[in-house]
Amino acid sequence: MRALVIEQPFQASIQEVEYPMPGMNEVTIKVERTGICGTDIHIYEGTYMSSYPLIPGHEFSGVIHEIGPNVTGYSVGDSVSADPNIFCGHCEYCQTHRSNQCLNFAATGVTRHGSMAEYVRVPANTLIKLPDSMTFQQGAFIEPMACVVYAMNRLQVQAGNRVILFGAGAMGQQLVQAISRSGASELVVVDISSSKLEIAAQFGATQTVLSDELDTHLSGQTFDIVVEATGISSVIQSAFSYMGPAAKYLQFGVADSEVTVPLNPFKLFNKDWTILGSMAVHYTTIPAMRWISEGRIQVDHLVSQTISLEQALDFFEQPKDRDLLKTQIQL
Repeated sequence: MRALVIEQPFQASIQEVEYPMPGMNEVTIKVERTGICGTDIHIYEGTYMSSYPLIPGHEFSGVIHEIGPNVTGYSVGDSVSADPNIFCGHCEYCQTHRSNQCLNFAATGVTRHGSMAEYVRVPANTLIKLPDSMTFQQGAFIEPMACVVYAMNRLQVQAGNRVILFGAGAMGQQLVQAISRSGASELVVVDISSSKLEIAAQFGATQTVLSDELDTHLSGQTFDIVVEATGISSVIQSAFSYMGPAAKYLQFGVADSEVTVPLNPFKLFNKDWTILGSMAVHYTTIPAMRWISEGRIQVDHLVSQTISLEQALDFFEQPKDRDLLKTQIQL
């Protein structure tokens, strides 16, 4: 089968690789759509936890092509997506409801071969069936939406909270919709792209601000909740300055693993701040699927372009357009 293989940082190619035969408790999916995520860029650049060679791709949809031994409840031809995160189920963290911190953590497209290929093999217990009304394009958003659901479960927005969100990319746009539907009175969205800010305003932002105009529009203002969705160190550092008394801070964007930012521990103590991380998903794929399938969260407008597997090589290699939202690969 054809697959995009990252051989080492900044080096990838389209290769003919072995078909992933399903083993015990596994299925093989014929991939229809797979999204390119910021994490995939980190993997390509060598700044994430992955080893090489690796077929990336962890947000995808497709059709069950083959079923391995001991799998029940699914049939060849079922339209599905899957949670890419694979937990062992028996370590200390799995047994204390913290499975996304599993000591034996694995992930499709991150630590094992993923969906930027004609076929991908996954454990059957990570599958989720797509409703008949859901397209493959929408199905490939279940995993990123599941990340948003987990973040919202962590954040616990209260009615009337004032929120500022840094980053209006594809993930930021999903956060805009989720936060605006969760009780926030104000939602200020900050980004470098005016076109992304226009979309955020259509889907729930009450105010939008270009990054280079922050001092003009928000000087001296603080918020109840600060959400960082870029992973850029300078943005993270700036975001802390907008935290008010008893504020919550959510680090949603994935920063390079070696990045550090200064934090005033006296303010952390004195202002009674809460600082939260949000690592991937945590059994949130079904709520994510329901949010999308019921139309509560809109995702189709987030697909800026659909490309082929071969075109994906150029996508990884070339500078990214600041106005681009989600790029999906059509297999």
